Amino acid sequence: MNILVINCGSSTLKYQLIDSESEKVLAKGLCERIGLDGQIKFTNPKNGESVLIKRDLPDHKVALRLVVETLVSPEYGAIKDLSEIDAAGHRVVHGGETFSSSVIVTDEIFKAIEEVSPLAPLHNPANLLGIDAVRHLMPEIQNVAVFDTAFHQTMPEEAYLYGLPYEYYENYKIRRYGFHGTSHRFVSEKAISLLDKPVEDTKVIVCHLGGGASICAVKGGKSVDTSMGFTPLEGLVMGTRSGNIDPAILPYLAEKEGLDLNQMIHILNRKSGMLGLSGTSSDMRDIDAGNEAGDKRAHLAFQSFCYSVVKTIGAYVAAMNGVDLIAFTAGIGEWDHDVRKEVISHLGYLGITLDEEANQGGGKLIRISTEDSKVAAYVIPTNEELAIARETAALLK
Repeated sequence: MNILVINCGSSTLKYQLIDSESEKVLAKGLCERIGLDGQIKFTNPKNGESVLIKRDLPDHKVALRLVVETLVSPEYGAIKDLSEIDAAGHRVVHGGETFSSSVIVTDEIFKAIEEVSPLAPLHNPANLLGIDAVRHLMPEIQNVAVFDTAFHQTMPEEAYLYGLPYEYYENYKIRRYGFHGTSHRFVSEKAISLLDKPVEDTKVIVCHLGGGASICAVKGGKSVDTSMGFTPLEGLVMGTRSGNIDPAILPYLAEKEGLDLNQMIHILNRKSGMLGLSGTSSDMRDIDAGNEAGDKRAHLAFQSFCYSVVKTIGAYVAAMNGVDLIAFTAGIGEWDHDVRKEVISHLGYLGITLDEEANQGGGKLIRISTEDSKVAAYVIPTNEELAIARETAALLK
């Protein structure tokens, strides 16, 4: 069974065409900087060479159309016709309490996902766009939705409930849901396999650091806490999202700036984070370049991002009463050695010593802590696409 996996992020669209029996990747690529000066990077399956196509990508719909063009291209396509694709698996960020597992997408399911879209305004609309596009391009195949929130359903009440009147949870299901669950599950399972102890005795912290970023505490193989909350807005300083702020700031700024609540939420989601702090970009590569060039606000954005990661790691060490392994994953976590170095420089109290030479690597499994470190630190590449393909194949079988 050939499964096309679509993973739409807030500014990216990753795809893989996977043979579910052999788990061989037939084609893969990444559309990035969507909404900016977009481009698609993919591997030519005919010769293994990397291909880069720069093209304006104003939104995810245009990006997905470009993906389809590359898949069936006579020059570097992996298939001759779209009929060779048997099913599509989609990352969907927010399932609320409605979805605790993967589902085959029907019209009713599509509407149910739409209903919780206000909880993930940067992602669910993009996820639905991917589903809708596949349904129109390949109406004969089934689509499966795999939810980011599912892995975090094991959190205890004290972790997922807010300090609000309890009836708000009873009536409106206001609680911490957590996100990046597919990635956190995949990476934590790999991390646990690196530890020489029973699964139930393990304590792992996964740092999924990208344009959207979250950290998860995984105890005994189960998510027990995570930094994103009711929506993906909570938690770390991110690319365009503010992360944690005092909620009283909203009415104060709304009055000062003459804005309504929706406009304020838009600012927190789209114009804050590293973009807001730097004033130039939401992309950590641009922030790094500015930081190295002596741009003070780029330096501030870099430091603020790293500091929010450090604080959250510390909180989860306390929550689990220890940690065995800290994993860095996703675009920034896997590739930005400066971020990893800055974060680990604050973790000496855990007995972690950075292996400077190993830390220069990226994009593959690397131990970046010295062998004598009391707590291990690793780069562990995430593979949400393979995890989604597995879920899709299992559900359809």
